[in-house]
Amino acid sequence: MYWEQKGRRNTAATAELAVKRAQELKIRHLVVASNSGFTVEHFLDKGLEVICVTHHVGFTGPGEDEMGAQVRQRLLDKGVKILTTTHLLAGVDRAVRNKFGGVYPAEIIAQTLRMFGQGVKVCVEIAGMALDAGLIPYGEEVIAAAGSGTGADTAVVIVPAHSNQFFDTKIKEIICKPREF
Repeated sequence: MYWEQKGRRNTAATAELAVKRAQELKIRHLVVASNSGFTVEHFLDKGLEVICVTHHVGFTGPGEDEMGAQVRQRLLDKGVKILTTTHLLAGVDRAVRNKFGGVYPAEIIAQTLRMFGQGVKVCVEIAGMALDAGLIPYGEEVIAAAGSGTGADTAVVIVPAHSNQFFDTKIKEIICKPREF
């Protein structure tokens, strides 16, 4: 499915397509990018194990956590696993660029993935992060869903690799993504 426009307006339909494909392929794990909780709410109560990956604390400002404590607790109470950590394709490379300029390998990889859209880049990133954190099983297909800012407009079937084997990641299917990004 290709959305005419990117963004939050596609969240409900992206969730519906992702869950449907997970059921067809008997995939049990769903990794979702969500910072406020809005996006992940669309994927709950569908019979899948949901892993929510947020921005790291400090992403929007020193010490700031975009996901409020009440939202976090509500999601945890619903069985959602929440991962708040450094982004796989940012981290120290971004710090070096911000301090000294230049472009570094992780940023080149991120820009290359963005050729398919911001959501595809984030799907690859969050699936790897969830695997590195031990929140999804190694070697299994999972569904990853993300967006181009807020909400979700992209979903993929992916077999992520650990970050130290990043190039072994396999994007099996693009379930949906925006045509314009």
